[in-house]
Amino acid sequence: MKILPLHTLYKAAATIAGVLLCSTMALADQGQDSLARIKAAGTVQVATTFTSRPWSFIDEQNQPDGYDVAVSREIFKRIGVAKVEFIADKFANFVQSLSTHKYDLVVSGMANTPDRAAIVDFTEPYSVQDFRIWVNERTDDIHDIKTLADKSVGVSGGTSNELWAHKHLPQSEVRAYEGGGLLFADLATGRLDSVIASFFVGEKTRLAGNLPIKAVGEPVTYSLGAIIVPKGDDSLRLAINAALKDMINDGTLQAIGKRYLGADYDLIGNMAKANAEW
Repeated sequence: MKILPLHTLYKAAATIAGVLLCSTMALADQGQDSLARIKAAGTVQVATTFTSRPWSFIDEQNQPDGYDVAVSREIFKRIGVAKVEFIADKFANFVQSLSTHKYDLVVSGMANTPDRAAIVDFTEPYSVQDFRIWVNERTDDIHDIKTLADKSVGVSGGTSNELWAHKHLPQSEVRAYEGGGLLFADLATGRLDSVIASFFVGEKTRLAGNLPIKAVGEPVTYSLGAIIVPKGDDSLRLAINAALKDMINDGTLQAIGKRYLGADYDLIGNMAKANAEW
């Protein structure tokens, strides 16, 4: 075995250390410089699903539309970025794809859960959904949380409402589902006694599939939605937070909510209720 001189080993070690240091600094700077990069380019790439009316969808002119789209455009108008380029992706892909910088940020109402927060960073909330109890239309003995005792309750796995259900429904059999469609299908066929889901999702599913299900009672919980940015991307996150604060203060966010979510939907009021709950 050939033994290299010490000065050669020291030189090689220094070179390797330098490469590692530069790589680490580049990764750290990537988040810090992203806002400057986006503003210099005049374009930002925003991911959403386009399958969740009224939050995001493709309109009759084949253009992006919805609450998330309108909020994104308003945020970057205030930040000073002229072009918002929307990228369609699946909800399940968002965290991993963002962590590998497939796009700049995700605007899709994601709840801030511990597993997600370990990988990406969350802005302040910009949306809220009210979660209701959904039952088969033949059901007449479930009206509220108390009447869910000893009943099966379906929830979407890995979501904030699953966390809520385990915490607040200790006498119920909570079943986590990976697919929302199967969740409501089991409710319609009687394999589930109830489902905890947002009013928007439940109503959309009911109408699309002509399912024999209904929402009962008042909202049982609320889920705040936030924008996610790559981990450590503080410059972009803080700029978005500042824009959102201004949009709340001047009434713009509430106005966008009424336009897309319904004239009677109190977005800001429900966000306050959600903050108080959590």
